[in-house]
Amino acid sequence: MVDEQQRPGFIEPDIEEMRMRARISGSFDDVTKRLSTLDLFYVKQNPDSVILLRIESRDIQKRPFLFFLMTLGKDNALVQYSIAHDSSVKMRRLYIIKNLLNVLSLVADVYTIDNAELFQHADSAIDDVVSSIPQSYSALYNTYDSLYNEYKELRRLNVELTASNKNLTVQGMQLANENRMLGEKLKTLQTYSDEALMARVQDWIETHDSTIDIDEFSKINGITPPRVEQILDAMISKGYIEVKG
Repeated sequence: MVDEQQRPGFIEPDIEEMRMRARISGSFDDVTKRLSTLDLFYVKQNPDSVILLRIESRDIQKRPFLFFLMTLGKDNALVQYSIAHDSSVKMRRLYIIKNLLNVLSLVADVYTIDNAELFQHADSAIDDVVSSIPQSYSALYNTYDSLYNEYKELRRLNVELTASNKNLTVQGMQLANENRMLGEKLKTLQTYSDEALMARVQDWIETHDSTIDIDEFSKINGITPPRVEQILDAMISKGYIEVKG
């Protein structure tokens, strides 16, 4: 079997560490109990320390490749971690500090690290990342931030316009129904019974020298000419009016 270190293209990860002064105010039993809730960590208690190990990946021989190891001792804390050659050293360091802070937040009342040293490591890691960001990226981020704010405003307006459109649709439907009802009512009012229409025809003939212009009568009374002719025929057949030669 070819040794992993001799395999072509294989490069062992670099190892870095951070050491900081620390103080335990409770017991290592307390620390272990708190940290045992971390699913992704292997936790081991020694007489004078608590060790946390997280293995993120392994090599072909199942040996830890990417990992970080935290040793919380009585007077100091040691953090050791690996860095792959094809990854960002600065981002890796910041990621480790983030995880360290998460761990410390669980034991803050029984185990503390010297704030000055911890802040110095955190400040250095953040500064390294920020300083590595090109100016073009900063300008791009500012543009993104501005566009994102515009997007939120447009989204808010869209919600308001959608609600307004729904209200207008409801109002339009109500007006359409009202218009339909008024149209039906008007149609009913404009429809005469045969008796009523005969009476109107009779009145017209009496006031127009015994003559009737069917088109004019139809237009004034809102009635179709064929119905007027039908009524005239009925009146003639019943002897109500006579046709002069």
